[in-house]
Amino acid sequence: MLEASARTPVRLPESEEWSVFTIGDFARHGRVSARMLRHYDAIGLLRPEHTDPRTGYRHYAAAQLAVLNRIVALKDLGFTLEQVRRILDDRVGTEELRGMLLLRRAELEAAVAAAAGRLGGVEARLRSIENEGRMPADDVVIKSVPAVRVAELTAVARSYGPEDITPVIVPLYEELFRRLAAAGVSPAGPGIAYYENAANAEGAEVAEGDGEGAVLVHAAVTLSAGDRPGPDVAVVVLPALERAATIVHRGSMDAVVPTSQTLARWVDAHGHRSAGFAREVTLECPPDREKWVTELQEPLL
Repeated sequence: MLEASARTPVRLPESEEWSVFTIGDFARHGRVSARMLRHYDAIGLLRPEHTDPRTGYRHYAAAQLAVLNRIVALKDLGFTLEQVRRILDDRVGTEELRGMLLLRRAELEAAVAAAAGRLGGVEARLRSIENEGRMPADDVVIKSVPAVRVAELTAVARSYGPEDITPVIVPLYEELFRRLAAAGVSPAGPGIAYYENAANAEGAEVAEGDGEGAVLVHAAVTLSAGDRPGPDVAVVVLPALERAATIVHRGSMDAVVPTSQTLARWVDAHGHRSAGFAREVTLECPPDREKWVTELQEPLL
């Protein structure tokens, strides 16, 4: 049975003449399909304001758009129709609903960010596979690295993988720069990230479940000799590296694996032995992370 598709006056059971939307107009204003509205009617989620007993035509009031908006928003955020029904039956207020939607949005954003991180990791591994067997001719340079005085903040990451390092080191640097600014101290040189095996690091607090692969993440920036950033920022001197194999990575550190493995293959092919985690020295750090330039400095025995 076809239903009316124009906005028409309809005489309701109370014999009051109301001007209401036909299902076609209501669907158009609500940006949903008439088929979906019929389904919502069938399951009792959104009944029409009036259904003509003779023709079966459904008619909706403009005020019902608010209910439809709630249904669509909750459904798009991943709630099932049964969950939507319970929320609507509980007469959730506007502010409470807004809070629920903000929480759900945050959860989805976190899931998207995590998925993007995993995708970046897959792409990095693919590049590593593609580069297998290729040996750089002049990408790696052995040099000495002088000692440097740095300000740093430290935390534990579950593993040395980019997917675990990035969520730890980014907030560390944000907080470090905030504290330095509050103390009136400006970095005198590049940022230097360095790492230790957390299980062997003195004073490191490893959470249960982090496992043997947990690493201590140091987010550091170079200081001038006279800088005193305050008691809430650690100041240490990174020792000189007599010999370090270095390579420049261009792009986000989420995609550092191919560059790191290129360095590892070079070290092995040239008869050297690694002495530990590579330092990551930020040479260029524009807002676009894909344009970052970072030097990896792997200490050699």
